Amino acid sequence: MLEIDWKQFKSGTDIRGVAVEGVPGQELNLTGTAVRRMAAGYLLWLSEKTGKPASELTVAVGHDSRISADRIQKAVVDAMLSAGVRVLVCGLASTPSMFMITVDWGCDGSVQITASHHPYYRNGLKFFTKDGGLDGSDIDAILAYAAENRAPAYGKGVAEMVDYMSRYSEILREKIKEGVQAEDYDHPLAGFHIVVDAGNGAGGFYATDVLAPLGADISGSQFLEPDGMFPNHIPNPENAAAMESVCRATVRAKADLGVIFDTDVDRGGAVDSRGDEINRNRLVALASAIALEGNEGGTIVTDSITSSGLKEYIEKTLGGCHHRFKRGYRNVINEALRLNAEGVNCPLAIETSGHAALRENYFLDDGAYLVTKIIIKLATLRREGKDLEMMLADLREPVEATELRMPIEAADFRACGQAVIDGLEAWARDHGWQIAPDNREGIRVSFGEGEGDGWFLLRLSVHDPIMPLNIESDTHGGVRTIASRLYEYLQTCQGVDISPVAKFLA
Repeated sequence: MLEIDWKQFKSGTDIRGVAVEGVPGQELNLTGTAVRRMAAGYLLWLSEKTGKPASELTVAVGHDSRISADRIQKAVVDAMLSAGVRVLVCGLASTPSMFMITVDWGCDGSVQITASHHPYYRNGLKFFTKDGGLDGSDIDAILAYAAENRAPAYGKGVAEMVDYMSRYSEILREKIKEGVQAEDYDHPLAGFHIVVDAGNGAGGFYATDVLAPLGADISGSQFLEPDGMFPNHIPNPENAAAMESVCRATVRAKADLGVIFDTDVDRGGAVDSRGDEINRNRLVALASAIALEGNEGGTIVTDSITSSGLKEYIEKTLGGCHHRFKRGYRNVINEALRLNAEGVNCPLAIETSGHAALRENYFLDDGAYLVTKIIIKLATLRREGKDLEMMLADLREPVEATELRMPIEAADFRACGQAVIDGLEAWARDHGWQIAPDNREGIRVSFGEGEGDGWFLLRLSVHDPIMPLNIESDTHGGVRTIASRLYEYLQTCQGVDISPVAKFLA
């Protein structure tokens, strides 16, 4: 038997792999053996962190709706029981709930079985303690233990089936009651029509267990039933087909708001009553407006690809400070934690993909919590005779935007990609291009009127041998102008497939 390449499972701060047999071009690697060894590695890591032997640990285990969930859950639970752990088996659960159980019920740790928005045949493990999600270095340690086939001493643990999602739903309901402060305290959403699209993931509870008991009309909601084959659309607010589907559903139902979640509900998006997306820059803008209430002049941490118009909105309209940082939700969260530790008032870390973490909610990226805050704001605005569209009226959005992804062909893709970025910085300086002073990832260059009237950002992908190129412009044809100027440099580069840019310009 060949030894497992354990590094293949690391995906940033998560573990992911192929979990279904028989898929063309995909080899099963998330086997029961691999999962048990990684679960044992997590227990060793958790024992070190808590100072407790495994036999004194309480760990919760949940999963999203994927078809491989039951098999992987059994492997995780078996590994824990053989180490004497008390295991709380939560069944179908959202990822944020599996963090909250460590805070609310005092678990030493938790494991969520999920691969976010990835295809049905993939799955993975996401780990938590009461301090939040793990960092990449923690995943390295867990995989090192797995590679060495190390495990805690044998014990006889106990497993208990628990329903934490009911408690988690109760927390969200109470948040809405307290935030809306309606005359009918128990039914603060009476008169509101809200459509929920769960994409057949784990988010259906938000319609049936959070909104409906509070009096909301949830008719027109769709794909609430868990189905790990995701037959209707990819459960991903960044997916164009998914957003188009929820937009249509919201308009069709004549709803006040539409909301959409990814598979495990750590990301969310919204749709206004006209059927327009509140997503990406618009979602960041709305979340920033909410977070800065009571935090005047506060700092909002975003990832690197947010638009120039968003920066203006945060700083000029809202009076806050915009702090761009690296892509990756753990990156923006860790940067917000760092800033707060230094005394900077930073209430929100948010990635353009929809990962939004509020300080008031443990800096947990929780799509359901973000949507809850949006619904509270919607109710407040309605009392004032306003709506969400009016709130976002001052957000200047680009006329054109695109993302082109260039594969890196060199074996050492990080070194190659960094060389391209370093070379581009020198090229930009030689050509008098305006390099953004506040960018902390890759290189971002702005162009004035007549030169493209926008910007580009070239960076390395967080995980993959890819160089994403984002371009935005405030002028029709501006993206092509900017791409043409950059293409002159790209033609001098080695080890990168620049054909996506060439095809765009063709």
